[in-house]
Parts: sequence; structure tokens; C-alpha cells
Amino acid sequence: MNHRSRIRRAPRGLGVVAVIVVLVLLAAVAAAVVRLGMQGQTMVQQDVQALRAAAAARSGIDWGLFQALKGSWATCSAASQTLDLSADGGMRVTVSCSSAVYNEGKDSTGADQAVRLFTIDAVACNSTTSCPDATAAVRSGYVEARRQVQATDR
Repeated sequence: MNHRSRIRRAPRGLGVVAVIVVLVLLAAVAAAVVRLGMQGQTMVQQDVQALRAAAAARSGIDWGLFQALKGSWATCSAASQTLDLSADGGMRVTVSCSSAVYNEGKDSTGADQAVRLFTIDAVACNSTTSCPDATAAVRSGYVEARRQVQATDR
């Protein structure tokens, strides 16, 4: 009798299945990490664009106040202009102005004191046309910021 024929070998193949399962799980974890990294990068890009839009809207407010108080919008009757800031941050700003005159009492001679109240509205967005852009608002990556301020000529 041969001693080799009596020794039974343990079945092989269970180790191979375990290795395949571990590799599949590692691949799934790697795919999840890559996807989360891409989502994080997209969120950071949106945050940067939102900050640029807010800064552009503030710039539009400053420009509109200058135009209303010192520039060419003295009466500010439905004046509006779109500023192209796309070279600096990819933004455009639509600045509009309206005004109303109110009597604020009387002066020492008894004459009415008229005060003009300016309302400056600035909308900044990363559109290729004027802001707000309703057609671009439905696409991914569109960012818009609005600022409004009121000031008097006194």
C-alpha cells in the first residue's frame, strides 16, 4: 500500500472566494472615496463662485451709489446697466436704480425740505447675458447674488 493514497487533502477554493470578496469590497470602498472627493471638489467650486458673485454684487452697489450720488444718475429714473466683470471673476452685474422724493419737514425759512431716496439693486451672476438669467438658472453651476441698498442725497 502506498501512504500517499491514504492522505486526504483539504478542499481548496474557499481561500480564492474569500480573496475575491475582499477585492470587491475594497474596490467598492475606493469608488465611494473617489465619488465623495469629486462631490467635495464640486461643492468647493460652488462656494468660490458664490463668494465671487457676492463680491461682484457689492461692487455693483458701490458703482450704483456713485452713479446716483455723484455721477450721471442724478434723478435715477429707472436707470439700469449691466457691468461685465467676466474678465476678473466670470461675473456680470446688473445694477438698477429707482428714486422717490419725500418732504422731510421744513427749513428755517419755512420751505419744504425735499429728500431724494435712492434704491440701488445689484444682481450678480455667472451668466453670459444680463442678470438674473432665468434660462441659465436651471443649469448646474449657475450662481447668483443680489444686494439692495437705500440711500438719501442728504
